[in-house]
Amino acid sequence: MWKYLVLFIIVSIVLVGCNVNSTNQNYDEKAIDRAKDTVESYLKNNYENINKVEFSDDTSDPMGGLMIRGTVNGEAGFSVSIDPENYIVNSLAEKKDFPRRKKECKERSCDY
Repeated sequence: MWKYLVLFIIVSIVLVGCNVNSTNQNYDEKAIDRAKDTVESYLKNNYENINKVEFSDDTSDPMGGLMIRGTVNGEAGFSVSIDPENYIVNSLAEKKDFPRRKKECKERSCDY
């Protein structure tokens, strides 16, 4: 009987520990606003014909990072992964009809 009780306690501790480490980090409004400013600057400096950038309220990322989603020019969607410590763009996922990258920014990202 004691073996089962000890085994149950050990398994419970391990599962609770895994659950604590897997929760997504929540970011405050200041961090999210700064990330949105970075994304807007990145898009305008690296892509052609960016007139309007709109952001969604969803900043969740399954890996616990900071993800900014939205649309450009009212139609083409995007998702940008941001490094929350340095506020640099890690990656960008473009949806259909996204504007083309500027010629001078194809090989290497332009400053933003």
